[in-house]
Amino acid sequence: MRHVNLGMRPADTGAVVRCLSTGGSVISAQPVQKFGDNPVDVRDTDHYTEEYVPSFVEKWDSLIDWDRRADSEGTFFIDLLRERGVKKVLDVATGTGFHSVRLLEAGFEAVSADGSAEMLAQAFSNGLKHGDHILRVVQADWRWLNRDAHGEYDAIVCLGNSFTHLFSERDRRKALAEFYAMLKHDGILILDHRNYDAILDRGYSSKHVYYYCGEDVAVEPEYVDEGLVRMRYSFPDESVYHLNMFPLRKDYTRRLMEEVGFQRIETYGDFQHTYREERPDFFIHVAEKEYRTTEAPVGPIGSVTANGEYSGAVGTARDYYNSADADAFYWSVWGGEDIHIGIYDRPDEPIAEASRRTVARMAGQLDLTESSVVLDLGAGFGGSARYLAETYGCRVKALNLSEVENERHRALNAERGLTEAIEVMDGSFESIPLPDDSVDVVWSQDAFLHSGNRARPLEEAARVLRPGGHLIFTDPMAADGCPAETLRPILDRIHLETMGSPEFYRHELARLGFIEVGGGFQEHREQLITHYARVLEETRRQEANGLTEQVSADYLTHMKKGLSNWVEGGRNRHVTWGIFHFTR
Repeated sequence: MRHVNLGMRPADTGAVVRCLSTGGSVISAQPVQKFGDNPVDVRDTDHYTEEYVPSFVEKWDSLIDWDRRADSEGTFFIDLLRERGVKKVLDVATGTGFHSVRLLEAGFEAVSADGSAEMLAQAFSNGLKHGDHILRVVQADWRWLNRDAHGEYDAIVCLGNSFTHLFSERDRRKALAEFYAMLKHDGILILDHRNYDAILDRGYSSKHVYYYCGEDVAVEPEYVDEGLVRMRYSFPDESVYHLNMFPLRKDYTRRLMEEVGFQRIETYGDFQHTYREERPDFFIHVAEKEYRTTEAPVGPIGSVTANGEYSGAVGTARDYYNSADADAFYWSVWGGEDIHIGIYDRPDEPIAEASRRTVARMAGQLDLTESSVVLDLGAGFGGSARYLAETYGCRVKALNLSEVENERHRALNAERGLTEAIEVMDGSFESIPLPDDSVDVVWSQDAFLHSGNRARPLEEAARVLRPGGHLIFTDPMAADGCPAETLRPILDRIHLETMGSPEFYRHELARLGFIEVGGGFQEHREQLITHYARVLEETRRQEANGLTEQVSADYLTHMKKGLSNWVEGGRNRHVTWGIFHFTR
């Protein structure tokens, strides 16, 4: 590993000069931070080396507090790496060496890289201090990582909110591409950043227990807009430092990773897999490079095998709907063939009739013919698919993640002579196993809420739709402007971190080039209230008549509580539901 001096600007008078003992090169840095007359105008990737001045770097460890950080983090990253058989790791955001030292202590072969020479000098010293570890360090710019660092790695870690130093999208894409190139074919990238969604949308708060653990340091944003968060760090000796960072939104970061080529991406919040706190301090993305074709894991009936193809939220939904309790409950209580929210003419109407009315209402907005190809995402037991095929003679491709539901779906199709008209596919709407421009209509009912990245199924819908095709779907959602904390009871029940909203879907659909049809969104919040109240009533009725012989008492207890939460959320105007109709 070579050690380089990337030609930092000459130091001003009084600069501190250090010798990086591993390479022998003399590295200098400016003694004070300089942001010019208007600090909020400094939005330049290359400026970060000037922000980590020696006096700031010397205080960095008190900001982190290694012992408290180790306690809060536990073995989260070590376990992730070991579970994936990782041996060789490149720490591209070494900072003062906290994670590099932990990796070495855990037995990994680690190389430590950073763009700041001052940080690397401190890291090397810390390696010796914490266990006599000799760090293999290299100063490197992420945008040209392959030039400055060499070899292939099982994993690259980019931690400590470091990726936010890249201010242009071009730089972010270039850096991710360099990370991708340096990983082995089945390698992983672990990248974290602050929860800037919360900062931008609702203001700054911090539990101060996960990342910046120092007790005597005050950290807060001094300035915030969509292109800059200027953080202020105040120390006990009354010294103050700043960092200018780009506020990475969670879904934007995931999308960049996908577009660069990373396959499966899991997102954690404050070291939790399915985090239920509405405002974690940090997001952690784990992105896999391994390329999986749609053909490789496909079984005899087109089913994707359970080999990790599903994201966390989708995988949780799949496990749930595959359970015997869920299968029996939705078939017996929720409405049989149709397991979505109904449109009721009267509150005591049978659930199945109201649910079928939703299907007919949606279908009536489309000009379906025998030549139409409809893709039903989250098809459940297939009631909608059979209605469309029988009523309009169209062909339906029914994609659904529950193999248990799909078995029942296929059996019902065979009974009705619809096996040739409806193709049932096991899989996720986050990765639709169909070619581009292959369907006329994408249809979905109350399924997108189960995605951990709801922009993804919309992007996939846009991809598979032919020009002029239609997207029509329903989804239980948060009401626009609803405080996230009010949704906690509902989110806890369905194991989700967030919900979509009408505003979210409109924004994402506009981004993808969709055009509203008939106003775009028809809100029917009152139908959500009626439906969940009706299902709750039916659950209690059937429970009194022996439903526990088919469905466990524990499942029914949790289901009744969940249904009550939805009814209360609807009445309080915290949640809503309706029909979206767009074309492109």
